[in-house]
Amino acid sequence: MNATLAAVALSLVSAAAYAAAAVAQARLAERTAPGTGTLRMLGRGAWWCAVGMNAGGALLHVAALKYGPLTLVQPLGALTLVAAVPLGARAAGRRVTLTEWRGTLLTLLGLGALLLTAGGSAPHETLTLPEALAVGAGTMALVAGLSRPGARPGLRHAAASGITSGVASALTQTLTVAATDHTGPLLSARLVVVAVLVSAFAMGGLLLSQTAYRGGLGAPLAVVTLANPVAAAAIGLALLGERFQGGAAGLVPALLGTAAAVRGVILLSRAQAQTAPAVAGAPPATPSRVVISSPRPVRPVRREQRRRVGAGRH
Repeated sequence: MNATLAAVALSLVSAAAYAAAAVAQARLAERTAPGTGTLRMLGRGAWWCAVGMNAGGALLHVAALKYGPLTLVQPLGALTLVAAVPLGARAAGRRVTLTEWRGTLLTLLGLGALLLTAGGSAPHETLTLPEALAVGAGTMALVAGLSRPGARPGLRHAAASGITSGVASALTQTLTVAATDHTGPLLSARLVVVAVLVSAFAMGGLLLSQTAYRGGLGAPLAVVTLANPVAAAAIGLALLGERFQGGAAGLVPALLGTAAAVRGVILLSRAQAQTAPAVAGAPPATPSRVVISSPRPVRPVRREQRRRVGAGRH
C-alpha cells in the first residue's frame, strides 16, 4: 500500500477513536462535580473506558506518523470533531442540524485541499536531543501560562491540551522513526528523554482536555482540534524540514484549505454550543398517570370517628 494512503487510512480510524473518547469524556464531565479530584475520577470505569479509546487512537496515530509527515497526519485530526458530531447527537438523542452538516462539509473540503498540498513522503528526519529539550521546555512554559487561574478556563485548558497533544505527536514521530531505522541503539539518551516527554505530554493533554470538557464539548473540542495540528505542523516545518508540495505556489491552496477547515470547525463548535443548552434545558419526561374518577369522593376515616362509632354500638 502507498505510504500516503496508509497514513490517511490509519488517521481516519484514529480520528474515530478519538471522537468516541471525546464524547465519553464529555458525558463523564457532565456527571462529575466541579470539585471532584483526579484520584476520585480514576476510580470510575467510564474514565478508563475513555482512556482505552484514547490509547487506541494514539496507537493508530503513531502508526500513521510512521507513514506520513506531520503536515499530512495532524490536519486529519480535525476529523475527530467531524466524527464527534453524529456520535454526540446520537448520545443526546437528537438529529444532526443543518449547521453541523455545513461545518462538516467545509471541514472535509478544507482537509481535502490540505491533502493535495501536504508532502506525502515518509518521514526521515528526527529531532536532536537539544531540539527535543527546547521543544519540551517551551511547551511546559506555554502550558503553565494557559493553565493559570483566570477567565475562560475551559478554552485555555483546551488550547493547552491541543498544544501538548500536538507536541507529543511530533516527539512520537521522532521516537518512531529513530527506533525503526536501526541506525542507533534503542536505549540512547535521546530516545529515553523523548519517550519520557511523550508520556508526560500525552497524559497532560488527556487531563487538560477532561478539565476543558466540563463546560461542554463543542467549543473546547474545536480549540483542541485546531491547536493540535498547528503545534505539530510548526515543529515539522521549523525543525524537521517538512515542506508543502509545489513550493510557494502550493502554499496558496494550503492556506485556502486551512481557512475552510477553520470555518467548518467554528460552525461545528457553534452548532454544538447552541444545541447543548437546548438539550440541557429540556424538561424531564414525566410518566403518564392514569386518573380513575369515582362518582363520589372518598374521604379518609379518622380515628376519632371510628371511636365514636364504636362507643355508640356499646
